[in-house]
Amino acid sequence: VKRAQQAVKILPARQAVRPHLRTRVRYSKLPFRYLVRQYGCDLCYTPMIVASSFLCSDKARDNEFVTGPGDRPLIVQFASNDPAEFAACVRLVEPHCDGVDLNCGCPQRWANQQNLGVCLCSQPQLLAEMFTAARAALRCPNKFALSAKIRLCPDMRDTERLCLTLDKAGADWITVHCRTPTQRHEPADWEALARLRSILPTRIALVANGDVFNLLDADRLHSLTGCLGVMSARGLIRNPAMFSPERPLTTPNECVRRFLWLSLSLGLPYPVFHYHLVHMLEDRLSRAEAHFFNYLTSVAAVIDFVNRWVLNAHNGDCGNDD
Repeated sequence: VKRAQQAVKILPARQAVRPHLRTRVRYSKLPFRYLVRQYGCDLCYTPMIVASSFLCSDKARDNEFVTGPGDRPLIVQFASNDPAEFAACVRLVEPHCDGVDLNCGCPQRWANQQNLGVCLCSQPQLLAEMFTAARAALRCPNKFALSAKIRLCPDMRDTERLCLTLDKAGADWITVHCRTPTQRHEPADWEALARLRSILPTRIALVANGDVFNLLDADRLHSLTGCLGVMSARGLIRNPAMFSPERPLTTPNECVRRFLWLSLSLGLPYPVFHYHLVHMLEDRLSRAEAHFFNYLTSVAAVIDFVNRWVLNAHNGDCGNDD
């Protein structure tokens, strides 16, 4: 992205797509970010952090924002609806990351009830105030990225105006999820993003997001829209190696091993640890095996199952790519 060269390398024009991991509540913690960086992700986001809790609680800061050597470039994503609050969060994390993203796309009920996430897409003036305040709070504004993640508005003219407002207020790039606020499981509207890209000034950098489940999807989405980068969440949860040059369609054994090692070495809450493996292995287990695995309740039981039935592939159902 031209205006954030120091912070983010997304996509030189017309070269191979440069993918990155977008935030997903709770699931892009440090061990998983380390993992996907080993398989072709150029840029990773933290889980979405509620700004009000982050400012008020040392425990929240310790739980929600953990980084380490090699975890760069890194974008910290916040949910906020207050300019001063957002600016304070930006200033706190500025020394420890390469940029901050404001989530304007989360459609969950709890976010709607607190006027967070996708609610902000209908409040462009508030967004302008938030980005202006955040930019003013930075110690080194020329070396730090500010971005926003939005959804498509039902009226394309509103999406266009929203992007122009964010650009004018200082957003270095805008990630567009190709669904409207009320859409959940409908196919992502890549064509709508292509139309948006065609009507916006070329100076506004866009990143495409929605229904990217493999590297071929990323290539197609980039070619269709002309966006500078492609984000994925669900695809990478299912296969953290999906952006590697080998283009595996299921999670390779070596990737599973690395995830186990990183999770045990760095620490990961059991529900998050188990969730990742449930999705990594869903295409490799029979229905009966998946049912059994989904109800395991301890790290020891999970590791025993993975070693016995996946990495060693005793039952012949999981396959072995070693």
